[in-house]
Amino acid sequence: MINGGHVIIYSRDAEADRAFFRDVLEYPHVDAGAGWLVFKLPPTELAVHPTEGPETQELYLMCDDVDATVRTLAAKGVEFVQPVTDARWGRLTRFRLPGGGEVGMYEPRHERATDL
Repeated sequence: MINGGHVIIYSRDAEADRAFFRDVLEYPHVDAGAGWLVFKLPPTELAVHPTEGPETQELYLMCDDVDATVRTLAAKGVEFVQPVTDARWGRLTRFRLPGGGEVGMYEPRHERATDL
């Protein structure tokens, strides 16, 4: 039986991005050896969206109050690359990782599968 998932973020500066998840987001982690940190994620959902373009993956972190979370993370030096916008399914923004990648963050308006 499948009992978990593993998300991978490819980064041009993996050390900086690992430090971000460890020090800024304060995610619990284990050292898989030689400083290779693997982080515990909050409860996670999976959605499958149709596309006419290339098949890709995205990472969105969820929060209860996007405005408060933006303020907290901005005070820690996190760069937001998109203002908070409204969508039918939630209020969303994006921030930049130290390695240059971007992560979406949103406050869902829909029932959360993590609550099942």
